[in-house]
Amino acid sequence: MARPNQALLDLAALTHNLGIARNLAGSAQVMAVVKANAYGHGATTIARALEPGVDALAVACIEEALELREAGIDAPILLLEGIFESDELAIAAEQNFWLTVENEQQLAWLEQARLSAPITCWLKIDTGMRRLGVSPGQAHDFYQRLRASSNCNNELVVYTHFASADDLASNQTNEQLAEFEMVTQSMNALRSAANSPGLLGWPAARYNWVRPGYMLYGNSPMAAAHTNARDLKPVMTLTSAVVSVRDVAAGESVGYGASWRAQRPSRIATVTVGYGDGYPRLAASGTPVLVNGQRAALAGRVSMDMITVDVSDLSDVQIGDRVVLWGEGLPLAEVAACAGTIGYELTTRMHMRTPRVVIDEA
Repeated sequence: MARPNQALLDLAALTHNLGIARNLAGSAQVMAVVKANAYGHGATTIARALEPGVDALAVACIEEALELREAGIDAPILLLEGIFESDELAIAAEQNFWLTVENEQQLAWLEQARLSAPITCWLKIDTGMRRLGVSPGQAHDFYQRLRASSNCNNELVVYTHFASADDLASNQTNEQLAEFEMVTQSMNALRSAANSPGLLGWPAARYNWVRPGYMLYGNSPMAAAHTNARDLKPVMTLTSAVVSVRDVAAGESVGYGASWRAQRPSRIATVTVGYGDGYPRLAASGTPVLVNGQRAALAGRVSMDMITVDVSDLSDVQIGDRVVLWGEGLPLAEVAACAGTIGYELTTRMHMRTPRVVIDEA
């Protein structure tokens, strides 16, 4: 009998979310971000489902791109961090990987290489993230050198990345857009700025290419509720089952460190999921859990393989009953907030011992 944990993947929901992104993008081309194993959902499964409806895919590094090619994915793939060694250039040329160019070393390697075919390059400009990208003062020199290089084809894109687009009250995105406009207005190149929050909340950021990631998986990246995000549907539902039920007297403790004590005679259900499966260890007592579709509360510390849940107010909970940890009926963001983190971390850190199971094809 298999352990009951599963990450159920609703690919119809994925297609639905892509439709929302496409509608918001208007005439812009859509690049779906599938880095970090498609945010923990399974890169090859997600990429296959998305490929017919997108113009390109994006990953962090060449290893992630090669995994997709080996799985038969033919779409262009952008390496968001560019290359880390000059030898990767030949692979990129052969495999139709598009390259971020964001520093002098990457550009010099490109200029000096002998390649089988020119590469589509994306010049990244740092307008305020202070992480990757050439400075606005360097941008025109890099642009001219890329235009002059026979290893860079004519499909040059210039792009930037937002630091605070999830917060509509912050002026930083307007400042970044103004910087990007000023630097790129004289460049004869396509432009890109909108990540998921940029696409949802900042119409001026949509340009020629948009790069949705987190929103495709059915989760809102916005700091507050937003109209454009309300119809997103969760792609992943993490499920498990009750494996034991016991009565606990008032005053008795549950779990490691005795951090939770029953304030009344209580019914405790043990669920076979823990931080070894990707459930957050720092989830606090009171974190919501669905048992048979009814809300219950985490009781005590999360262990490696199990959690304990207070089901005192639920009727007739038994071994084998279905448990939802997040997804359908229980927003990922709500669980993440109870663990002091964000939904991105929960899905990307989910251990591979939790099988990803497709329940609804696109």
